Amino acid sequence: MIEKRLKVLFLCTGNSCRSQMAEGWAKELKSDSLEAYSAGVETHGMNPNAVKVMKEAGVDLSSHSSKLVEDLLEIPFDFVVTVCDHARQSCPAFPGIATIFPHSFDDPPALAKTAPSEEEALNIYRQVRDEIRDFILTLPSALTR
Repeated sequence: MIEKRLKVLFLCTGNSCRSQMAEGWAKELKSDSLEAYSAGVETHGMNPNAVKVMKEAGVDLSSHSSKLVEDLLEIPFDFVVTVCDHARQSCPAFPGIATIFPHSFDDPPALAKTAPSEEEALNIYRQVRDEIRDFILTLPSALTR
């Protein structure tokens, strides 16, 4: 019997960094069990530092684009993972049976603003990248608890 892959949307404010990282990791690490998407309650374009640190880890986001959640409402998601508090608070109603699963991560662009050097700013992105990877590795079982 073939297991159905869960349709999972990673939702963030601008779909420029955290949700894109989550989609990238899910496609890289969990494509056997998850069909991953990402979107934002707004669009901010792709964050170049997010693309850079993901590429360092072997995940290419260069073909990704920032998408609005409204453009994906017709997809019958099983889970919507909100990766920031703003997305959790702004999450639209989804048709069907989608379960909202909040799991917030620090905001690299906000934290990096005060970094004294570009390398230290990138280290903030790397830390969040790795936290997101570790979370993705727990899926799908973490979603169904």
